[in-house]
Amino acid sequence: MLSAATLNRDDVSFETPVRARPLDPITVRLDSDGTRHAEFLVSDMHCAGCLAKVERTASGVPGVRHARANLTTKRLTVALEETGRPEPVLDALLGIGRDARPFDAAAFEAGGSKSQGDLIRCMAVAGFASANVMLLSVSVWSGAEGATRGLFHWLSAAIAIPAVIYAGRPFFRSAWKALRHGTTNMDVPISIGVVVATLLSLYETAIDGPHAWFDGSVTLLFFLLVGRVLDERMRDVARSNAARLLSLSPATATLLGADGRTSRLPVASLRIGDTVRVVAGERIPVDGIVVAGASDVDRSLLTGEPLPDAVAEGAIVHAGALNLTGLIDVAATAPAGDTLLAGIVRLMEAAERSSGRFVRIADRAARLYAPVVHATAFLTLCGWLLAGAGLHAAITTAVAVLIITCPCALGLAVPAVQVTAAGRLLARGILLKDGAALEKLSEVDTVVLDKTGTLTLGRPRLVREPEDPDALSLAAALAGASRHPLSLALAAAVRARGIRPAPIEGAQERPGCGVVAFAGGREVRLGRPQWVADGLASEVPGTEVWLRREDGTISRFGFSDDPRADAADTVKALLALGLDVHLLSGDASATVGRIAGETGIERFEGDCLPGGKLAALEELARRGRRLLMVGDGMNDAPALAAAFVSMSPATGADIAQAAADLVFTGDRLQPVVEALLTARAARGKILQNLVLAIGYNVIAVPIAVMGAATPLIAAVSMSASSILVVGNALMLPLALSRWRGIVARGGGRRSLAGAVA
Repeated sequence: MLSAATLNRDDVSFETPVRARPLDPITVRLDSDGTRHAEFLVSDMHCAGCLAKVERTASGVPGVRHARANLTTKRLTVALEETGRPEPVLDALLGIGRDARPFDAAAFEAGGSKSQGDLIRCMAVAGFASANVMLLSVSVWSGAEGATRGLFHWLSAAIAIPAVIYAGRPFFRSAWKALRHGTTNMDVPISIGVVVATLLSLYETAIDGPHAWFDGSVTLLFFLLVGRVLDERMRDVARSNAARLLSLSPATATLLGADGRTSRLPVASLRIGDTVRVVAGERIPVDGIVVAGASDVDRSLLTGEPLPDAVAEGAIVHAGALNLTGLIDVAATAPAGDTLLAGIVRLMEAAERSSGRFVRIADRAARLYAPVVHATAFLTLCGWLLAGAGLHAAITTAVAVLIITCPCALGLAVPAVQVTAAGRLLARGILLKDGAALEKLSEVDTVVLDKTGTLTLGRPRLVREPEDPDALSLAAALAGASRHPLSLALAAAVRARGIRPAPIEGAQERPGCGVVAFAGGREVRLGRPQWVADGLASEVPGTEVWLRREDGTISRFGFSDDPRADAADTVKALLALGLDVHLLSGDASATVGRIAGETGIERFEGDCLPGGKLAALEELARRGRRLLMVGDGMNDAPALAAAFVSMSPATGADIAQAAADLVFTGDRLQPVVEALLTARAARGKILQNLVLAIGYNVIAVPIAVMGAATPLIAAVSMSASSILVVGNALMLPLALSRWRGIVARGGGRRSLAGAVA
């Protein structure tokens, strides 16, 4: 059971720096196992390095058992010891320059929108400036001299300097905050490079020098901001959809008193043992047991199956499930904060944290590369001064080193391929939500598929029916009185055959059972076999609806949720790529086995709830497997977040799409193969670009250090390296054709190193 305790800050003694601004009291949550938790919003976490630093800082505070941060929600959850207090954790975070506060959902959503808007404005300014400055630079490169060249340089300065000051703010603020607290991050070398290039360009312009490099400063900022805006946008979508999942649990409930009276009260105030009344059309507010009534309950958010479950007295129900047909009374077995629905959200955040440690290739290289570049430029300056060169010559040579080694090509190495690959995927109905997913996808060795809505379309279809037209007409009439998915499928199928529904009277839907009515004064029933046959029906294979007339005649209607048209071909292609394919589903094992057999999948498991799917994926991960999870339901969200990389169809639940790294449209499963092929081809191009970018510097740096390259030559070389990297990225279709050829030939197991095209 959960309880909340608001701590008083006045009786706490701090050894860490005191907060500069007053904050609301920090709420501590007490779990059923006695563990105390406090949550903080750390709004300036932008990368895996930030996340790791926040966790290390919080974990080092006395009284903290452990700390886990989530990059998407920017939430830090701290487990406290019995004597631990949350305030020192907040002070420790503020002490390293983090923008931290007690977690507040409303403030978080407002802050996320404000941050994203600021990044977009900075990107727009940098893009406008880079286009105009580049146009002016072309005129200088074409041979402009004297006053004309000076005019173009001053015009470039007038455009670039304000743009750098405005668009560089996200990097400058972050770098200054890190340096002020004695730490560093990836924004420090970016800021140094942009500022030095701009100041030196301004100096050259002021002394009427022949060279200026304003174009390099604003263009570098533009490309860096594009990547940051896309990352922030996708995380913002994920945050809003996670909040939407929690909104499925109603805020208020109808409490049923001992005297039979009802009253409305907040769900948060419900206690274990309280009885709530849920009418048809309402969502169940708490986890509990049905103590009175019967109904059909839509549990698709938990099982992923579209067919509702019949519940009666003694049945277990969960918060967020939709009550479809009848009135039920539910005795609460868990408080609002400890429901299965809330647990799904916690599972998602915990699982997402493990994949959040992934660091992009360019960031890893730049972490070592950028400091070496700046050190080389400084040593070049000192070396030329010691060699007796004049100050201007030494500075010019050092500037040439700094410019020629500017990490533009390295910064473009990954994004250029990601943009090209994302464009091709989008044209084929696949939305890439995170460029890092391409790298992960290229390393996948195991594919785990959900059944309903993923391997199949999730649409029941009538596949077996009686030959008697009267039975079809009568069944269509009764089905028309129900909103059950099987009834809708039956009515649609009969209408498609041109058969008119028979006249009936007094149709009534019995929750969890079916529909009863009168035809010609005689009772007829349509619904679950056990109800239609008065409990005498034996185990019924597959999914069936029975029709019984008063004379005892029974007509059977069979339904099937067939695999997607290309499901078997997709599985065959995955096997051709050397991948292991698994099928996990919340549906019955017999049904899952049938679908697995039809599509050629040897490894399958049925009756999997969210925790079971997550456990299965964790077991595969412990064996060293790199997993691609493909699922569509809310019940798949934790598994999608936990997987190494994940995909979801656009027809899936919002929360599943939020948790997935890629989303695909259409009724075909082939986009899964297309994404894998594109990822492997893209990985090869990324590695080639990194080799080109680093190799260029290995050759160019010695030339610049020896003074054989002027700043102009350095600027041209830098631009050429960037163009080379972009051009190589545009060759992605050729690499992709090689991988398609592998699939067409039947493939076989192939080393991932073969992704280098």
